[in-house]
Amino acid sequence: MGSVKDYFSNLGSGLASLLKGMQVTGKEFVTPKITEEYPDNRDNLPVADRFRAVLTLKYDDQGNHKCIACGTCERVCPNSTISLDIKTVDTWDGKKKKKLDKYHYDLGSCTFCQLCVTNCPTDALEFSNDFEQAVFTRGKLVKLLNYLPEKEEPQPTPEEIARMKAEKEAKIAAAKAAAEAKKAAAGAAPAAKSAESPADTAKAAAPANDAAAKALAAAAGDPVKEAKIRAALEKAAALKAQRQKEN
Repeated sequence: MGSVKDYFSNLGSGLASLLKGMQVTGKEFVTPKITEEYPDNRDNLPVADRFRAVLTLKYDDQGNHKCIACGTCERVCPNSTISLDIKTVDTWDGKKKKKLDKYHYDLGSCTFCQLCVTNCPTDALEFSNDFEQAVFTRGKLVKLLNYLPEKEEPQPTPEEIARMKAEKEAKIAAAKAAAEAKKAAAGAAPAAKSAESPADTAKAAAPANDAAAKALAAAAGDPVKEAKIRAALEKAAALKAQRQKEN
């Protein structure tokens, strides 16, 4: 009698287990599928935005990038994935400037650590999520990131040239005015100062005043430059007054 009871008990537990399994299977029939039919759906394949596939150089709509050839990305790369060819060009004002010639990137040795992206001072790099990078030869993994021709150094407009020259002349005039004021304060003896007439004093201060006036006239229209020149003149006047007080 006990064996018959055990038989039906085990049969009931088996049926319960079967129904539980069929319940899980039934739920999977109506659950949305996550299997991707690649490559049939490659045109609308969802890829995570944070996925790092290959390093790229950012280009704007005019075909310009922001790389200044500083070499920071090349230095921070842990396994020499990045190699820059840099050239030196002459600017319109006679100065030397580094410029990017070729940007080599070896995808086969990249660890996707993103140190190059996070350390770039001009935000010129980014990782794309284009994961289809399979090739038949390893040499094809070495990519040239600046694939567009490098543009010539832009030439400033006549207005910009005039403005930069005016700023330079203003700086020189302010420095001369400060030097003249300092020289006048340091070179005059106390006895000579007491014997000088007001006309002589005005004549001696005329060169400094002319230089200051020229500096302020050159910086007209630029509040920042004008403020710097006035600060320099005030500092020179304070230094002169202090020397006179000490003497």
